[in-house]
Amino acid sequence: MSAIPPPLTPVEVLTFGETMGSLRAAGPVRLGGDMSMSLGGAETNVAIGLARLGHSVRWTGRLGDDEVGVFALRTLRAENVTTDAVVIDPHRTTGLMLLESRLSGVSRALYYRRSSAGSALTVSDLEASLEAAPHILHLTGITPALSPEAADAALWAASEARRRGILVSFDVNYRSKLWDPAAASSVLTRLAGFAEIVIASDDELELVSPGTDEEYAVRALHERGVRDVIIKRGADGATGWSGGVAIHQGAVPVTAVDTVGAGDAFTAGYLSALLDGDPMEARLQRGAVLGAFAVAATGDWENLPTRSELALADRTAGSTIR
Repeated sequence: MSAIPPPLTPVEVLTFGETMGSLRAAGPVRLGGDMSMSLGGAETNVAIGLARLGHSVRWTGRLGDDEVGVFALRTLRAENVTTDAVVIDPHRTTGLMLLESRLSGVSRALYYRRSSAGSALTVSDLEASLEAAPHILHLTGITPALSPEAADAALWAASEARRRGILVSFDVNYRSKLWDPAAASSVLTRLAGFAEIVIASDDELELVSPGTDEEYAVRALHERGVRDVIIKRGADGATGWSGGVAIHQGAVPVTAVDTVGAGDAFTAGYLSALLDGDPMEARLQRGAVLGAFAVAATGDWENLPTRSELALADRTAGSTIR
């Protein structure tokens, strides 16, 4: 008779999804050349950003029994992200993403994730993590695009978390290479209905709420029970809607080197300030600071700050701390 595993330790934030090996090329992949491997995945970007700020975070998902999967676990553990609920899939491989730089600040992603370990995520993979009663469940619209099973798992987790009183944070994160707008909207709209926080780029809002008018779409989400609606506007900052009131935060001025991962960095900053009990203005500000750190160097998450480094955003450009 097999022993019942002990319950997982509580954490502040639970997130789940697919993490991949991320291979970066300086130019077009078709021309070959050197590549460097890092870790890619919206949910793990957020997890690392939160962990660097001192929050306890668990990432749950499936990885292949391969060297890329080992690399992913090693990297997450090194960044103090809890991985005790990760499932190692002996039959599927860990996904890969190739990123090629095409113009200054413009990159293109090429995915090799069909039938990957991450796409086989199921409800049973998430049950123990949810039983540990995190303060926040954070999920994105990428996971349900991977497979019908992953979509069912995401919907179950969001609805179950809402039923248990766990705050649900949902970043739309639409990926056009994974599904078309109509298919995405039918699932993402349902996920948004379970969330207390909905985060979307200004061109993603219509996927979860009808109409092209932002105020109307936001009001419709509020009526469905969403407390905060956060609109990410890239270089123009972000706007937070709560109780019918909009608060705008400009982007922190910085020379952008690589914009991949900036939205995830913003989300990590926003959730961090929320966990600290800060008001909307401070949440948006910390999100903007983390977004600035993310775009100031190459990589999805490598340049994200520790808590002691947040004040660096207030320094004058060109200054040196001695």
